[in-house]
Amino acid sequence: MLTKAEKTKQFILETAIPLYNTKGIAGVSIDDVLAATKLTKGCLYGHFQSKEDLSEQVISLSLQKTADKMRLAVAGGKTIRAKIFAFLDFYKDPVNTYIPGGCPIFNTAVEADDNYPVIKEKVAAIMRTGQQELAYLFEEGIRTGEFSTNLNPAVMAFKIVAAVEGGLMMCRIMDTTKPMHALIKSLKVEIDQYKP
Repeated sequence: MLTKAEKTKQFILETAIPLYNTKGIAGVSIDDVLAATKLTKGCLYGHFQSKEDLSEQVISLSLQKTADKMRLAVAGGKTIRAKIFAFLDFYKDPVNTYIPGGCPIFNTAVEADDNYPVIKEKVAAIMRTGQQELAYLFEEGIRTGEFSTNLNPAVMAFKIVAAVEGGLMMCRIMDTTKPMHALIKSLKVEIDQYKP
C-alpha cells in the first residue's frame, strides 16, 4: 500500500504524462504541472529535485506504461503469429492514442535525441527491449514451426519497429489512420510469407 507521499508523487507523475506527451520536455513548465495538479511549488519540489528530475521520472513512467500496455496486448495471442499480429494491431490507431499526443516512445525519441542524453538512453533501452522481445517471438515461432528458418528474427523485428514508428509519425502529421492500416496489413502479409 502506498503512503500519502507516494500517492501524491504518483498523482503528479500521472497528471504530467499527457502534458509531456503533447508539449514535449522543453515545452512543459513547472507552472504547467502545478496548474494541472493544483499543488504548490513546495509540494512539487518535496517530491522532485528539479524540473530535470521530474522530466526523467515522467518519461520513465510514460515509457513503462506504454511497454506494459503493449505486452498486455501481445500476451493475449494464442500463437506466436497471433502475438506478433497483436503487437502490430496495438499501433493501428495513431491518431486517437491512449495518451493524448501520440506514441510517447516516438515523441520522446525525437526530442531527446540531441538534448537530453539521460532520457535518450531511456528511450533507446525501451526500443532495444521491444525489438529484442519481438525477435524472441520470431525465434520461438521458428522453433515451434510456425515460421520457416528463412526468416531473420532480428532484421524482421527492426523492420517492423522502424516501419510502425515511422508510420505513426506520418499518420499523426497527416491526421489519418488509413495508411497505418495498409502498412500493418502489408507487414502481416510479409510475415505470413514465412509460414512453412
